[in-house]
This record gives sequence, structure tokens and C-alpha cells, in this order.
Amino acid sequence: MSDKGWKFSGNERQYIDETLSGAFSAGSSGTMNERLEIAFAQKHNCKYAITANSGTSTLHMALNAFGVGQGDEVIIPALTVGMCGFAVCQSGATPVYADVCQDTFLMDPVDVEKKITSKTKAIMPVHIYGLMCNMESIEQIAQNNQLYIVEDCAQCFLATDHKGRVAGTIGHVGSWSFENSKHMSTGDGGIVVTNDEELATRMRQFGGVGFKNLTATSGKVRIDRDKFQNPNWHRHNIVAYNYRLPELCAAVGLAQLERLDTFVNLRQTIGNAYLKAIEKSTKDILIPQYVPQGYTHSYYTFGALFNGASFGISWEEFRHKYIEFGGDGIYAAWKTVNCEPAFKNIGWGDVPIAEKLQNNLMQFTTNQHDQKERDIQINALNHTLNFFNR
Repeated sequence: MSDKGWKFSGNERQYIDETLSGAFSAGSSGTMNERLEIAFAQKHNCKYAITANSGTSTLHMALNAFGVGQGDEVIIPALTVGMCGFAVCQSGATPVYADVCQDTFLMDPVDVEKKITSKTKAIMPVHIYGLMCNMESIEQIAQNNQLYIVEDCAQCFLATDHKGRVAGTIGHVGSWSFENSKHMSTGDGGIVVTNDEELATRMRQFGGVGFKNLTATSGKVRIDRDKFQNPNWHRHNIVAYNYRLPELCAAVGLAQLERLDTFVNLRQTIGNAYLKAIEKSTKDILIPQYVPQGYTHSYYTFGALFNGASFGISWEEFRHKYIEFGGDGIYAAWKTVNCEPAFKNIGWGDVPIAEKLQNNLMQFTTNQHDQKERDIQINALNHTLNFFNR
């Protein structure tokens, strides 16, 4: 198998063949979506899981289940992907931008509390780079103000906080993306978990074209032929979306889930190696994302604050030198949501820390599958830091 195929070297082929041989119908063990949902829910010790075609769709499903709509506000961190804001707008609500903490780059609970109004309906903490937000504080704020929480864990699989709680299991709904760069991937896709049966039912029906017979635990539509084939049968309770995950993607997802711990461990290995390389530097050119005591980081990417300007080094100069020494390249942070052209005059909230951080963040790749590939990146970083330490 080539290096590019290492991530899909488990049971993906077997499960795809099973799906094709069954012509996409439910076998004795259930459809691939059902199998993936059950396994994912068990993995996170939650009662319900619902698959979807993307991590953006799952956010929309969650907000709709909360009853978010026209006139409502949803608080999101400014330093995140635009899709978080899209989901709010698609729900008919207004995004409110919360600032982030200087050291963790994550949603600041203090600013969240300042941004709450009579229109606030939900909070969307986003666990960027693989580190969990301060959910203890956010959870308390939500309880005090009777607000819903949807945790965006698109970049955060199996990370834990100081209480040992797993990302996505604290809020009313946890949401993940299976996009191709994530810890586990189905090419594109997503999933939500919850312990609330009513929320689960709402999310499944909203993402399942509004079929009234969908339940918290089942995505099957044709359960009773006598009813489904009857001309008097009413199918749709609500106006909804088709956010369903294709069976072939679910087959890949099931195999990926079986190896999720391995995928996370691999990323943590190189994340820790980046940390050691930076610790050896004589200048604080890079300041790593701060991990609070007791938290575990799942390192979707290795994020660090670039402090090179203090030493006369530009962001671009450092990146070019890193590539010159063999590194994959360094990704910049997304523009803060409030600064994206799509959100011009949409939403509100001053976020000075997020805007300043965004210009200086660096993201290093963590999807290497063996020591040889990791060494290439670490050696590139060591050489780059040594070059600018002179």
C-alpha cells in the first residue's frame, strides 16, 4: 500500500463490499449508518448518534433541534471556520462573536457572558486544533441563563478536560466532522451525539427529509410496507433537509472508527515532538497553544503563536525557510468569522484578541503515519528554529 493509502488500510474495503453486496439494504446487522451510529454513541458513552453528510449539516441540525430561529442569537467564537456562522444564519438566527483566550486560542467564557442578551438561545464552543474549551465555565453560564450548548468537535476527537470528560459529551449536543483532513474521515460527512431523545428525534427528522417515522435511534423510512405503500400515508411532518450520509461513506466511517484511537495517538505523538523541538529553542519564536493542567490534546493540528516579529522575522519568511528545510508548509488561521466578506453586516461583537491572534497563528501538520514522516517535519522545524536563533 502506498503512503497515501495508509489511513484507509483497515476494514474499509470489507465494509464497502458488504454494502455493495447488500444493494444498500439493511442486513441482519443493520445498515452501515446504523452500525456507525451505534458504535460512535457507545464510544462516547452517549445514548444517541445521528450521521450526516457534513459537520456543517450537523451544526444546523443541532440548532434547529434547539428551536433556534428568526430573532434569536447564537454565540460562537470569532476564531473559527466560517461554517459555524453559516449554520447560525441558515437557522435564521444572528451570530454573536465571542473573543478568545490569548493562551489557548479558544472561546473566552468571560466574554461569552458579556455577549448574552435576551435574544441569546445557544452557545457554540468550538474545540479548535484538538483542545477542549473551558466547558466547566461555559456549562455554568448556559445553565444560569437557560441556554443550549452544541460543542463543535470537528477538530477534536477523544480529547478530554481536567475532569476526564470527553469532547462532545458535555453540551446538549456534540458535533463532529468526517471531512478528509480530520482524525477519522469518510471523505465528507459528520455525526452528532446527544443523551436527549427529543433532540435526537428532531435532528434525525430535520436531516432526514422530514420523514415522520424517523426516530432517535432509527433512520429507516420503509418500516411498514402496508403504511408506506398506502396512498393515504402522510410521509413528512416538517419542512426539512436531506443531510443523510451515503451508505458507502458510512461503511468507510465504521472502519475508521475502529482505528480512531490509533489515529489520535499518532497525532499526539508528533504534537508532543513539536513541543520538544520548540522547548529547545533559545528564542521564543513560537509560543505553543497552552494546554491547561489535566487536559489532553488530540492535535488535529499543532497550533502556535508566531512571535518572530519580536526578533525581526516575518511570518512568511519563517514559513518559507521551514519549507526549504523539508517541512510540509505552515497553515495560517482562518480569518475571524466577523472579518469574512460573507458576514459583512451580519452579527455583532468586538473581538480584539481573536483578530490579533489570527494574523500570527501557525498551524503545523500532524497527519504523519510513521516515525520517518514525523522526523521530516521535526527536523525541518529544528533546522528552521536553529537558523533564526543565530
